[in-house]
Amino acid sequence: MFIATVVFSALLTLVFCGAGSAKLSGSQKMVDQLAHLGVGRALMRFIGTAQLLGAAGLVVGLWVGPLGVAAAIGLAVLMTGAVIHHVRGGDAAKDMSGAVIVLLLSLITLTLRVVTL
Repeated sequence: MFIATVVFSALLTLVFCGAGSAKLSGSQKMVDQLAHLGVGRALMRFIGTAQLLGAAGLVVGLWVGPLGVAAAIGLAVLMTGAVIHHVRGGDAAKDMSGAVIVLLLSLITLTLRVVTL
């Protein structure tokens, strides 16, 4: 089970490092995408920071179990918010599929992390 936890944590870390970095870069493409969902620049920076901190928490959480659980919970909450924003923004299923998939990966990682404590 621990190997699965490591694999899912590593995958999720890569996803959130990329997503968080993109948000913190302030690229116009990212600003436009999030503006459609009602997310301004300040919230975009907050989300990007939270994503990077959550990714770091997943890695450190492999050695400090409760931190890994907290990080996975935080990332699942972030992705739940993302899905809600997509729904409120009227996005089609294909446009929110990435957020849904990452939410599911976060929940799987959380479950594995709890089971391996």
